[in-house]
Amino acid sequence: MRVPATAHLDYGNSVALLRQAQRGNTAPETGADHDEIKVEFLAGMQGAEMSVVWDAHLGGFPVCAIGIESKPVPRLGFVPADGPDQWTAGTLFPLASKKVARAINSASNNRPVVVLANLSGFDGSPESMRKLQLEYGAEIGRAVVNFKGPMVFCVISRYHGGAYVVFSSALNAGLEVAALEGTYASVIGGAPAAAVVFATEVEARARKDVRLIQLTEAIARAEGAEKGRLRAKWNELFQVIHSEKLGEVANEFDRIHSVHRALSVGALHHIIPPSKLRPYLIHAVERGITREEESATQRADAKISIFKDMERLAAVRAS
Repeated sequence: MRVPATAHLDYGNSVALLRQAQRGNTAPETGADHDEIKVEFLAGMQGAEMSVVWDAHLGGFPVCAIGIESKPVPRLGFVPADGPDQWTAGTLFPLASKKVARAINSASNNRPVVVLANLSGFDGSPESMRKLQLEYGAEIGRAVVNFKGPMVFCVISRYHGGAYVVFSSALNAGLEVAALEGTYASVIGGAPAAAVVFATEVEARARKDVRLIQLTEAIARAEGAEKGRLRAKWNELFQVIHSEKLGEVANEFDRIHSVHRALSVGALHHIIPPSKLRPYLIHAVERGITREEESATQRADAKISIFKDMERLAAVRAS
């Protein structure tokens, strides 16, 4: 079992929430039961450090608890030139994706799965693409589709990109998706949306900034070396203003694509306050178990009914 690392007491760190409970720190009132034994799944899997999986208990129910690291993690061993220098926070890399998929598959038809996610998506670096990122990401989706039993997915900070797709309730009727108040859920996050989708809008806003307009007018009036100095100053100022407008557009996008919008379009089932996270998770697991028991009873009753019909048909033929 991995020795718990120091973690901040914030709701944006899913691994911190799990590890705080392991140390008996119930300040966030969430995570696994601290009076039960926890065993980490594939703790020594190098390259999969961004995902942490526990076999633990929640409200007395045995569960498979999955968390995503919300702080950068140093890489061990040789680092290829076409990959990240460190494992990026809130991101799934190939082996971390493989680890999550294996954990979900191992819990299927055995125990509930609880995911506490600050997940901005899957890494798209050349190294990750070369190491089967798309395949392992799809394996998570396949594991969710094939999973039998209760599954609870709770957004504790962000929920974007491929994660928005593979952890969708459209893939499995037994998956219950919730989010904490103030979190974000959308197919693409505000920052990448501003940098890629709204790049033209960001540049247009930057060029319309009063500071740049005034400096442009000064350049038009200047001559000689002074004009060159002002152009250099304009380039530096443009970079600063462009960064400001990038953040401005990203914030506007996040305000529109909030968890409340995700709830209205059916991507989420519940929005809960942070103080109610642990009770919600326990009740969600309990609801899922009850739902599975009722479903199993209905299937058993259907089989009994079929057998009785077959017996009656056989008796009619015999007579």
